Amino acid sequence: MARHNETPEGRSVRLLRVGEQVRHALSDILTRGDVHDDVLASHSVSVTEVRMSPDLRHATVFVKPLLGADEAEVIGALKRNVRYLRGEVARRVNTKYAAMLKFVADESFDEGSHIDRLLRAPHVAQDLGEE
Repeated sequence: MARHNETPEGRSVRLLRVGEQVRHALSDILTRGDVHDDVLASHSVSVTEVRMSPDLRHATVFVKPLLGADEAEVIGALKRNVRYLRGEVARRVNTKYAAMLKFVADESFDEGSHIDRLLRAPHVAQDLGEE
């Protein structure tokens, strides 16, 4: 049974709100080019989602470089600059602790396009019928 302050998925509204604030802060930092790194300067990076731990001390940051180009290189650059990014996020998002940032490639777009390809396959399309 979900409590009044939880979403149907079971995550608290507070965790979602703080995660969204961290996402906005990171997006702003990366868009403005505040990080002095050649790899990040030459790639547009989307911060697609941030999932906060229940104690707000850890944040898993899902990122996707534009067109998926040089994904491993971009994540490596983010990891190299994690101290700076953590400090900037802590300055912009008012929480008791500065969350540890863990950068992960967002695979949801790849999964979505894979499912779309499967649904459009001729042997599946014939089962779905004409619509």
